[in-house]
Amino acid sequence: MSAITLFEEKQVRRARNQVEEKWYFSIDDVVEILTGSINVKDYIKKLRKRDPALEVYWGTNCPLVAMPGADGKIRPIRAANTEGLLRLIQSIPSSKAK
Repeated sequence: MSAITLFEEKQVRRARNQVEEKWYFSIDDVVEILTGSINVKDYIKKLRKRDPALEVYWGTNCPLVAMPGADGKIRPIRAANTEGLLRLIQSIPSSKAK
């Protein structure tokens, strides 16, 4: 099951993993909302370089999850569950991330 939820009137894609019984949220969507970055992929790349612990954490805890893309097609999207998002948010210098 997948769905789109809104945060500050912006879309956050999400999908539920029925086996783990956890929601996974699009990292790109969350980072865009918190930072206002135009180039989210570049922002995340720089964020991972600045935070070596996040870089190690990334591969294991931020899997690709099938979610709808901007064009409505289902694509693998880098995602994190609630715990993973909280870890990511700790690395973002934003007043919205506090």
